[in-house]
Amino acid sequence: MQVQNQLKGTGVAVITPFTKEHTIDFPALGKVIEFLISNRVEYLVLLGTTGETPVLSTAEKTDILHFCYEKIAGRVPVVVGIGGNDTMHLLEDFTKLPLEKATAVLSAAPYYNKPSQEGIFQHYKLIAEASTKPVILYNVPGRTGRNMSAGTTLRLANEVPNIIGIKEASGDMAQCMQILKERPEGFLVLSGDDALALPQIACGMEGVISVAANAFPLEFGNMVRACLMNDYKQARAINDELIPTYDLMFAENNPAGVKAFMYKMGLIDNQLRLPNVPLSQPVFSAVEAWMANNR
Repeated sequence: MQVQNQLKGTGVAVITPFTKEHTIDFPALGKVIEFLISNRVEYLVLLGTTGETPVLSTAEKTDILHFCYEKIAGRVPVVVGIGGNDTMHLLEDFTKLPLEKATAVLSAAPYYNKPSQEGIFQHYKLIAEASTKPVILYNVPGRTGRNMSAGTTLRLANEVPNIIGIKEASGDMAQCMQILKERPEGFLVLSGDDALALPQIACGMEGVISVAANAFPLEFGNMVRACLMNDYKQARAINDELIPTYDLMFAENNPAGVKAFMYKMGLIDNQLRLPNVPLSQPVFSAVEAWMANNR
């Protein structure tokens, strides 16, 4: 099966559970993996930003991948996040991290450096040529400080064979529609905004890589599946129920919001690594109130 066809629907940017000592909580991670697969998500994204990768060592990332590969056991495709703002150092990660069982790599655009569009193009061209796995671009200017333009995305899509798609999280619907209109055949376009997934799929995106689906995999996945079947009445009904959770999940920082929901569901401890901290009490109380009224 073509890689792009395996990565339609709902992918989940999997969180990394921590113990009270802030070590990786592998039993909880196993519980999360089972929860997501049993609730029908189409694929899992490991070591994304939602997994707090900026505060994980290379050894910890390697351990997470080995653990998850064994736990997943080929039941769903796996995408591995490998991104950074030092291009040459990033090339080393492609050789150090175990990618044999991965379906593709998701790579966020360089952050903080604020490269030009040409710099972004050359960065992705180099890592795509070095990667043994197909590469999915990730445009998230709210985190990186620089938008990857539609022109740059389309240039990469057309000129670099190993680049097969993009997770678009600019929030710019006009930019998204330009990419969808002009993309080459087979180029995968995925939403990176939970709150915009419904309208973006309506415009032609093939799915979403979601934060919210960590906590609500079945509901969110059903919403996405309804969209892909053009059943927007059903999709809107589900999405309307989830809208308050999107606001709460991103009220302070990601993944503090989604971890609070998952803590209340008994899946994980409510622990993050600095500089991220758990939700403030007022927002956490709002999470508790929503859960009490809706679960």
